[in-house]
Amino acid sequence: MVTEKPPIIVGMSGASGAPIALRVLQALHDAHVAVSLVVSEGARAVLRAETDLDEEALRAWATHVYSDRDLAAPIASGSVPTRGMVVVPCSSNTVAKIALGLGDTLLTRAAAVHLKERRRLIVVPRETPLSTTLLRHLTTLSELGAVVLVASPAYYLRPKSVEETTDYLAGKVLDHLGVAHQLYRGWKAGTT
Repeated sequence: MVTEKPPIIVGMSGASGAPIALRVLQALHDAHVAVSLVVSEGARAVLRAETDLDEEALRAWATHVYSDRDLAAPIASGSVPTRGMVVVPCSSNTVAKIALGLGDTLLTRAAAVHLKERRRLIVVPRETPLSTTLLRHLTTLSELGAVVLVASPAYYLRPKSVEETTDYLAGKVLDHLGVAHQLYRGWKAGTT
């Protein structure tokens, strides 16, 4: 059962890291959080390559799924309340578009709305090394109020598997969205 609170928007763009997005979607679903999902064309290709899943499989974890081409979708408007938005993974192309205010797709338009409305926006870049251009765009996003959550593993937690690292990264996203979870135990805290 999903709560009546406004949704969290999850945008997936075409960077490596689809398993992180899947874990975020699963955890939000388990926490009974409404999710509006937008998957870019590039993300669909990465999703198939990294998980053998297609966009249809994601519908089980989302309340609404919108086409990235649907610029008239409700989440393209600042008059529609949300609890925040995360772009996970966030490609360098998508980072640049959001930083420059280019809302030419639903994903980038929804992100622009979050910036203009001063709502929580989290971008999870999955790129290495970071070019100077990408660093400048990430700095711009940070200055505009977005959270730049680089997909960096926490080796101090001594992960035993890729899945534990993925859970940690998804948990960090949920931390910044204010959603309780049990995906990882914090540094010496014993709780999330």
